[in-house]
Amino acid sequence: MDTAEGASHERYQRLVSYAKSLPPVPTVVVHPCDKTSMGAAFEAFRLGLITPILVGPPARVQEAARAAGVDISGLELVESAHSHDSAAKAVDLIRQGKAEALMKGSLHTDELMGAVVARETGIRTARRISHCFVMDVPGQDEPLIITDAAVNISPSLEDKVDIVQNAIDLAHAIRLPEVRVAILSATETVNPKVPSTVEAAALCKMADRGQITGAILDGPLALDNAISEEAAAIKHIVSPVAGRANVLVVPDLEAGNMLAKSLTFLAGADAAGIVLGARVPIILTSRADSVITRLASCAVASLVADARRRKASAAIA
Repeated sequence: MDTAEGASHERYQRLVSYAKSLPPVPTVVVHPCDKTSMGAAFEAFRLGLITPILVGPPARVQEAARAAGVDISGLELVESAHSHDSAAKAVDLIRQGKAEALMKGSLHTDELMGAVVARETGIRTARRISHCFVMDVPGQDEPLIITDAAVNISPSLEDKVDIVQNAIDLAHAIRLPEVRVAILSATETVNPKVPSTVEAAALCKMADRGQITGAILDGPLALDNAISEEAAAIKHIVSPVAGRANVLVVPDLEAGNMLAKSLTFLAGADAAGIVLGARVPIILTSRADSVITRLASCAVASLVADARRRKASAAIA
């Protein structure tokens, strides 16, 4: 392992360590019918991050366990007929209060999210559902949150209010001491011909008025002056966020997807994915994810679930 990789994994290891200090989160694992998804869920269970409830066709789940070399005889298994049925039954378990997180198995993301957002039987809330990558980028001192690179294709200003708030809540859950949000565009000046710059300015004013809370916002900012203090200084941008952002809000899914994948494949970053805004956090992993990235995704969900428990307890008190 080279120095950059070791340093990168240290940040994810920190998240896993935080989560291991908490009780395991009851987690519905949806259709874990291949070696990779089963192995990831079982390793998170072994480390005490989650208490899995497996949902899938029993024969296929057992075959996946054999392929992964794990013994699931002590785990709860809820029978389903196929992947769509797995998604529906998993969401129903959440509606019944049986678990505090969902974890995607080997089914397609669209199948799972279709059950999550179903009007009558889903687990939507008043908050818009959005996706965050918690990136572990070599050279960065702390995790970098990028949103939304996977769920909202072309979000409106109203959508972006929830997207930003979801990311801020996540940043607090993973224990970032100060949340600094950069609203990204191609330029750091407001240009009516570039709608994302106008929306960025509006989001910052909404934060000033208390419509978005819990963080310092600045925007529009180009990527360079959001994460490089040198670039910000050259452009004479002075703010607590410029050059020091730890949350990057992109204009649309295309920009976010390209940014996250550029960091992964060109800079050697890892990307732990999570969906927020539903009744429970949803762990989205990719088949290409490393073991530590999968565990980090589970750790992030554990920390989000803990933050929600503490918020609910405070509200009752």
